[in-house]
Amino acid sequence: MRILFIEDDTALCAALAPALAGLGTAEFCHTGPEGLGLLASGGYDLCILDRMLPGLDGVTLLRAARAKGVRTPVLMLTALAGAGDTVDGLDAGADDYLGKPFDTPVLLARLRALLRRSGGTAALTAGDLRLDTGELTLTGPAGSAVLSRKECELLEALMRAPGRLQPRSVLLARVWGPLAEVEEANLDCYIHFVRRRLTGVGSRVRVVTVRGSGYRLEVGPW
Repeated sequence: MRILFIEDDTALCAALAPALAGLGTAEFCHTGPEGLGLLASGGYDLCILDRMLPGLDGVTLLRAARAKGVRTPVLMLTALAGAGDTVDGLDAGADDYLGKPFDTPVLLARLRALLRRSGGTAALTAGDLRLDTGELTLTGPAGSAVLSRKECELLEALMRAPGRLQPRSVLLARVWGPLAEVEEANLDCYIHFVRRRLTGVGSRVRVVTVRGSGYRLEVGPW
């Protein structure tokens, strides 16, 4: 999945990049005209759009994109979060509207909801596993299990990059948010929960600890 993030706050883009990486490939641009050109290209599954942008404001940008026939789901993310601002954004063609400051898990949940409503896939496969991120279900050779939201997000991050090391910092940002004050022991605890889920559904997929660095999903061969 390709996500376009049109936002002039480069620090915010950098902070959210690890979390967005768990959903797909995120691309960033920082001006209104550039954002309109990219969005109008039609190559994105989702767009996160700031309202106050240099060169072209987000509302004008979105109206122009919709006039060009762009149907990409758009979440408008802005400090202008009054009732009138929200109405203006939605009337301009936004599919959702979220005010700043915000909680990263809330943003990710809204993006997943937009993807479901747009008909995008919410299922991932790796080895003998199938993860439905919309229904929070994990299916393996021995059956299915319903996951908690954090279990699902952690497993999703690992399944999107099987065989590749996922640093602890990336996983913490993906599941708890880049600015969350959370002890690293919480990650180890949820890795234990995920491993127990894998065993419960009879999977041969393994979560391997890379000491001092992070975790990696191994799907075989065995």
